[in-house]
Amino acid sequence: MAAKEKLEAVLNVALRVPSIMLLDVLYRWDVSSFFQQIQRSSLHNNPLFQYKYLALNMHYVGYILSVVLLTLPRQHLVQLYLYFLTALLLYAGHQISRDYVRSELESGYEGPMYLEPLSMNRFMTALVGQLVVCTLCSCVMKTKQIWLFSAHMLPLLARLCLVPLETIVIINKFAMIFTGLEVLYFLASNLLVPYNLAKSAYRELVQVVEVYGLLALGMSLWNQLVVPVLFMVFWLVLFALQIYSYFSTRDQPASRERLLFLFLTSIAECCSTPYSLLGLVFTVSFVALGVLTLCKFYLQGYRAFMNDPAMNRGMTEGVTLLILAVQTGLIELQVVHRAFLLSIILFIVVASILQSMLEIADPIVLALGASRDKSLWKHFRAVSLCLFLLVFPAYMAYMICQFFHMDFWLLIIISSSILTSLQVLGTLFIYVLFMVEEFRKEPVENMDDVIYYVNGTYRLLEFLVALCVVAYGVSETIFGEWTVMGSVIIFIHSYYNVWLRAQLGWKSFLLRRDAVNKIKSLPVATKEQLEQHNDICAICYQVGMEVAEDWLEVKYPRLSSVFS
Repeated sequence: MAAKEKLEAVLNVALRVPSIMLLDVLYRWDVSSFFQQIQRSSLHNNPLFQYKYLALNMHYVGYILSVVLLTLPRQHLVQLYLYFLTALLLYAGHQISRDYVRSELESGYEGPMYLEPLSMNRFMTALVGQLVVCTLCSCVMKTKQIWLFSAHMLPLLARLCLVPLETIVIINKFAMIFTGLEVLYFLASNLLVPYNLAKSAYRELVQVVEVYGLLALGMSLWNQLVVPVLFMVFWLVLFALQIYSYFSTRDQPASRERLLFLFLTSIAECCSTPYSLLGLVFTVSFVALGVLTLCKFYLQGYRAFMNDPAMNRGMTEGVTLLILAVQTGLIELQVVHRAFLLSIILFIVVASILQSMLEIADPIVLALGASRDKSLWKHFRAVSLCLFLLVFPAYMAYMICQFFHMDFWLLIIISSSILTSLQVLGTLFIYVLFMVEEFRKEPVENMDDVIYYVNGTYRLLEFLVALCVVAYGVSETIFGEWTVMGSVIIFIHSYYNVWLRAQLGWKSFLLRRDAVNKIKSLPVATKEQLEQHNDICAICYQVGMEVAEDWLEVKYPRLSSVFS
């Protein structure tokens, strides 16, 4: 049952991909230029091409049919593809019969086949091909009336009966006409099927909207069509075809720089329409989800999925790419400019993925340092991932400075990478402090102060980096080219990364100063009092204090919450 459900899920996606590809082709197709080419060709006298609006209406009909195929229920979609496969098999049978008749006419032999080995070989080959076609058609249509698909065997039967070759040509045409009549009869008998499907679908939609509303209807269609997976598969097919078309036309192997340019230009070619852009967005989302899942698995193993099954779905990176692509008019650019802009957008997406990886790794690394876990493999995984998050953002910022001219947008990317490295550096420093305290014979009494100073230092550095970015953006706006979007970005960056950081830092400083003042107001315990109370801290329960405040937990039971 599980295998059947998986097969149905695969078919539900695979059978809908051609409809999106057809929508993509129709979007790319310029009807006006097509008619200009027709008018310059020898077909301009054809009455069909005298009516431009008829072809335009057919263009819109193509859109409607694509949408219908996209939203058709799976069982009806499978049945439609089976009908299409049957039509292809009948066409293949016609081709086999036509090729056989042509080869017999070219040979000119009208005697018994068993007397001519070549004629017998041609007959047996055509007969086997027609039997395979008839058998497949009957299996696909789920009927035992195999004679319905055997009209193309009439020329073979006529040849077996030593009918003249000129008559076999007429019989072959009759077989074609008979098969065509069968297809027309089938279409006429099922002419009302689309109307009945549309009628029942309309009734179901009205009922769902009346009971649950439009939002529930949209969510139901989203889940039934599996829109993210569908668009991702569609984009991957486009990308694979683009790569294949490139390598199939080249004889010499490409260099490393050429491969990087090929990768960017192929992505740029595959996001020239809204449909392909959505496919790239969902592909990036799934890639981000895979990277974050792999990061958590690397840190915690299978326990990561048991303890926290709700993983980050990677939609932040996909939405970021979509907003930047729409804002910059990505699909309207030429391929080279689109590839250049995509490289910058992908840098932003990678920076967002690295920040999400840090959000996953930070609590795990700190908890590992404070839990006194002696597993070297766990510590190695945590430290190695932190070192990667420390080095790779810095390397990415260096590459941006090397290949691109500095402006406000690139400075935001570089600042994001620098902030990620600073946060990782702070996390590693606190982790080292925890490990040093673990290997010391006596605990460090001022550990809370040291951690506070470390956190304060790298948060101050974060604030200074954000302030430099705002200062650069303001100077570029005043002395350079002013844009509305640039001003909005500067305002948002100033509010969230400068003003709110400053408020949060100042509030933390005031709370810390208030806590220190309260602690200093307490009487200091003497050496005799420490020895009398077994020299144990009332908060952290550690042994080995040299100075302590008397009855701290009794007088100020809420003071420990300030440090937490």
